[in-house]
Amino acid sequence: MNLISSKTIILASQSPRRVALLKQIGIDCLVMPADIDETPLSDEPPSDYVLRLAEQKASAIVTKLNGQHANLLILAADTTVALGNAIFGKPENEADAFNMLKKLSGSTHQVHTAIAAAFKGKLETAINTTQVTIMPLSDAMITEYIATGEPTDKAGSYAIQGLAGAWVSHIEGSYTGVMGLPVHETALLLDKILG
Repeated sequence: MNLISSKTIILASQSPRRVALLKQIGIDCLVMPADIDETPLSDEPPSDYVLRLAEQKASAIVTKLNGQHANLLILAADTTVALGNAIFGKPENEADAFNMLKKLSGSTHQVHTAIAAAFKGKLETAINTTQVTIMPLSDAMITEYIATGEPTDKAGSYAIQGLAGAWVSHIEGSYTGVMGLPVHETALLLDKILG
């Protein structure tokens, strides 16, 4: 993989996990979060939802920069947890986090992460879907976990790279995709758009 020659991109996200994953593959980034409406459309499938948001985030930064930093690629990503067609975003409060984790307990759900890259008038996208199985959880386990504060800004109210990793009994797909940036697909996408 050629990856990118400049080794610096604009990341349309403030996720420290995405910054760390990019650094893992030798890419530095300027963090520039995109401010968009993340409300799902009526009956929108979770995979379509994350693709739409990743595209909108990349486009929002292109518009915001208005030609500045034209030599830098813009990378956006969006991750959601889904149980069937039900989208589990970031919890609104502790009760919301509890309800999400109760539904994920003892089941296999999907984590969809879409990525969008914008560079010199081109926009390319990719998506990764990973199946994640979580062991049965007692109410006490969920309550203790919520008290740590870890679920606060996480899709589905958990972080696989954190304490909740001990609950994941099986994963089929991309571990880094569940963290918020599928490294393999990202490297391929960057190569593709940079031609």
